[in-house]
Amino acid sequence: MGKKRNQYTKEYKIEAVRLIVEEGRPISEVARELGTGQSLLHRWKKKSEEGKIDPFPGKGRLSPEDEELRQLRRENKRLRMERDILKKAVGIFSKEPQ
Repeated sequence: MGKKRNQYTKEYKIEAVRLIVEEGRPISEVARELGTGQSLLHRWKKKSEEGKIDPFPGKGRLSPEDEELRQLRRENKRLRMERDILKKAVGIFSKEPQ
């Protein structure tokens, strides 16, 4: 089987970037110390420098657009269920009593 991907917390990523930027340590040294790849640290540093509001969304954290899409899909599903229930109710109540 393949190698399992590590998942890092936002705090972990921020601390790794802090070691590089604020302490001026080489990326190779920080990568070796943390047991991560240098290219991964380069990406985290770049995202941090781009000034993104949340440079490391991480697992479970959705962008505002994705969150809105998720909410709209949930609402759409609920409304379809309501519609289907009402269709069945109309069918039941519109039948002639026997």
